[in-house]
Amino acid sequence: MSQGKEFARGCVAICISVSGTQPTKDAPMPSDRAQPTFILIRPQMGENIGAAARAMWNFGLDRMRITSPRDGWPNQKAVAMASGAGRLLDEAQIFDTTDAAISDCTYVYATTARDRDLTKPVLTPEAAMIEARDRIAAGQKVAVLFGPERAGLENDDIVRANAIISVPVNPEFASLNLGQCVLLTAYEFQRATTEAVPETVSHVGDWASQSEMAALASHYEERLDDAGFFFPAHKGPNMKANLRNLWSRLPLTRADVQMLHGILRQMVRWKDRG
Repeated sequence: MSQGKEFARGCVAICISVSGTQPTKDAPMPSDRAQPTFILIRPQMGENIGAAARAMWNFGLDRMRITSPRDGWPNQKAVAMASGAGRLLDEAQIFDTTDAAISDCTYVYATTARDRDLTKPVLTPEAAMIEARDRIAAGQKVAVLFGPERAGLENDDIVRANAIISVPVNPEFASLNLGQCVLLTAYEFQRATTEAVPETVSHVGDWASQSEMAALASHYEERLDDAGFFFPAHKGPNMKANLRNLWSRLPLTRADVQMLHGILRQMVRWKDRG
């Protein structure tokens, strides 16, 4: 690989629009959602272009630009690999050069997996997409450049960027597939523009009430007391408090409580038979 080649293989250029909402399945493309436009710089294989389109649509992104695709355009292999995101490819804009593809953008990122002899800010994908989100809010159009599969971006592409995105990958194997690059960037943009979803617990049935939990705790304390568990006696109150604290930390349903009562009753019956 020559010194003039970029190592971040299979990468993309992102140009960000300013306003809009999440596109629906039947919405026209491009939608009016505030989102990145991914610009594939000299991609070589149609399959990788299709994989990039599929990755974009996974996160509701529908703006793609392509510069000088090696195998021409349109490309049936790209359509086949897009697997449902073919409409995105139908609307893709084709350019001859990087300059033409980013001409209407106001801020440009370039991806790379290794140091370049160029003085530029370096950000992770997460930090870059957070910054991109803020630049969108300020009315800017932002581009992120990713290069062709074989050797990535050339220095001539990178010098057009304002900043660099560096993915913290294994230095022994730093090459990323084009679709992976697109997916990673799209995911980080989605995270940056979506409110955090609070943690939820999937369960069947009603949660146990405090009175039901207290009855369960009393049942176990009674049986454990009969079995001599709370020994020595002066430690009994602390042991019971710890047990009550244990029950309070468990998110039990009413069915869980009934089962635990049943387990203890059966153990007592088994002991009495002995």
